[in-house]
Amino acid sequence: MEKINAAIIGLGRIAGLLEEDSLREKPCTHAGALTANPDCVLAAGCDISEEHRRLFAEKWQVPVYANAAEMLRLHAPRILAIATYPNSHYHYCQLAAASGVPVIICEKPLSDNIKEARKIARLAQRDDLAHNGTVIITNHERRYANDYNRARAILDEAALGRLLSVRAVLYMSKTKRLIDVLWHDGTHLVDAIMFLANGTLKHRQHWGAQLSAHTGTVWLEGVLCAEKSAMPIPVVIEVGAGRDYLAFEMEFSCEKGRLRIGNGIFEVWESAPSPYAEEFRSLKRTDEIFTGPTGYFANMIQDAVTCVKEPGRQPRSGAADGLRVIEYLNSVKAWR
Repeated sequence: MEKINAAIIGLGRIAGLLEEDSLREKPCTHAGALTANPDCVLAAGCDISEEHRRLFAEKWQVPVYANAAEMLRLHAPRILAIATYPNSHYHYCQLAAASGVPVIICEKPLSDNIKEARKIARLAQRDDLAHNGTVIITNHERRYANDYNRARAILDEAALGRLLSVRAVLYMSKTKRLIDVLWHDGTHLVDAIMFLANGTLKHRQHWGAQLSAHTGTVWLEGVLCAEKSAMPIPVVIEVGAGRDYLAFEMEFSCEKGRLRIGNGIFEVWESAPSPYAEEFRSLKRTDEIFTGPTGYFANMIQDAVTCVKEPGRQPRSGAADGLRVIEYLNSVKAWR
């Protein structure tokens, strides 16, 4: 079978440079995952930076372009990854859709503003005959990770009982503004909460440091409206600066136990008779662990391949999912 032509716009870290990180699970970039997929061929790349083009061409041995329209015309990719800054995502999604690209992978966040995020989501609507039902995948990679999918299955199976609350922690920079941490890395956290609990997160209020601050901690309080819960589930997200370490973790508290997941974390705890006091119960960690590769980037590219092969298929992480995250982030930013 003929291989699927793929191309990338934006040739920085997530496009290919991060493959040089010796500690990351591979593949960890668009170029790495596309070249590793037996159904794909990486045909070209595009970037306005001459240095990025040079490095990408040397590493991946493909032609590179400064003009995206020219690359799309010459190579007609069936999968296009857009890994540019968020303020250009709509421009390139619109260009790709108009050029007839059937599957677009858009880096997170879907956009840097709600107006253009909604426009991107409309491009992916099935009744958009002008663009022939373009599929847009939002690269919220944890939807594709094997450990996160196992965690979702545990919550869906309800072995721990009904989900009652969610707590999450995000520390990603010592000096970056809290709102920027939330919009850049919090996109993954917010989407993971909604994915794992199969619901929509709504913001209620926040307290602590100002969102515009470069130091301190802010707590975001909201509710999760989940399909399997008759009542909204309370959620608290802590976003902090000033730490010299990264923290990305979530705790799902249930009637009969809890599940913790995050960077380097996969824990399942169950209620058991307490070893500390009679007639009480405590949490005891189960034997459930996760080992092995998560396959997060490889699985995402495979989803794109399947969408090319099966027109009309909905991706695991679509534009509508990306839009829900932007709607939440926009509500946090707008709240006073």
